[in-house]
Amino acid sequence: MESSLRKQLVSGSLEAAVIVALMALPQLALAQSTTSPFLTGANALQTNILAWLTPIAIILVMVLGAMAMANRISWGWCIASILGIAIAFGSSQIVTWVRGLFGV
Repeated sequence: MESSLRKQLVSGSLEAAVIVALMALPQLALAQSTTSPFLTGANALQTNILAWLTPIAIILVMVLGAMAMANRISWGWCIASILGIAIAFGSSQIVTWVRGLFGV
């Protein structure tokens, strides 16, 4: 009789120890990562695109300014270029805004 009672106590205390350990370490219990590989790759791609786009946008503004001074450009091209630059550099804010509109 004593041995079965002892086994139950040991088994119960072992289960209690495992539950306490899992509650103390929720990261190990859930075993989930906070960032996905897709999100990491998308952020790296966005960083690379913006790194390439920055000098191109600067050169574009310089060329547009020179052509505007020479009166050789339509102002529609200037407005379209400025809007394109604003969309390219504000893309993350635009995506955040649209996601907020749809509650995603």
